[in-house]
Amino acid sequence: MDRIKAKYNIFPEVALILVGEDPASKVYINSQIKSCKDLGIEAKAYLFENDVTEKTLLELIDRLNNAPLVDGIMLNLPLPKHMNVTKILNKINLVKDVDGFKAENLGLLFQNDSHFIAPSTPAGIMEMMKRYKIDLSGKDVVVIGRSNIVGKPVAALVLNSHGTVTICNSYTKNLQEKTKSADILISAVGKPQFIKADMVKEGAVVIDVGINKVGDRIVGDVDFENVEKKVSYITPVPGGIGALTVAMLFSNILKAFKRNRGILEVE
Repeated sequence: MDRIKAKYNIFPEVALILVGEDPASKVYINSQIKSCKDLGIEAKAYLFENDVTEKTLLELIDRLNNAPLVDGIMLNLPLPKHMNVTKILNKINLVKDVDGFKAENLGLLFQNDSHFIAPSTPAGIMEMMKRYKIDLSGKDVVVIGRSNIVGKPVAALVLNSHGTVTICNSYTKNLQEKTKSADILISAVGKPQFIKADMVKEGAVVIDVGINKVGDRIVGDVDFENVEKKVSYITPVPGGIGALTVAMLFSNILKAFKRNRGILEVE
């Protein structure tokens, strides 16, 4: 970011939108603001009560879309039940969709178009496998969870990397049979320590996306202590994919900044 400041005399700017009084969400958005400040990114938070109208959010996003100096718009999820989440996400300008949740971005991802911005968690998973030289070509990859935030986009990214994907959900029959066949198992089911050792193949790669609170502890979807003994790689919770999610979010902000300001490259 300092190199951009030195060359162009400008920093990226992002807008963060939070609806509701959830304490965890407030902690998260404050953490985002601090991280932005540390990296030299201007961040402005827009905080609303739970009863804010959908119209108000859409009007705000419209203003932010038309603000030349706003490079990215981040909408913290979930939203209250009275709102159409898809409608609001799709209101965000494609260039400013740093979360990668807009339908156009997801469509570009499935087309393997170079202009897509991938949701941060799936992008972090792919970056981790790249850094550890885990080749996906021809591998059997099982994804547990079919959300638009993790499950579906990470499946598309794996397909783009020539892996063979099975997506499982709460209706999947014989789940253990499917997980035990996986060379790479990605869990984003949101159930604490749901994945046991007898559900995992010897030598598999296990990627735990779950963040679950049990008492005063944060644990993943995987029974880490027992699964670790039989796999080749496994990500911890906390300290695993969560950290990469944050890193890839800022990578997305940099990409959006360059597109929004018409910067072709940064030397």
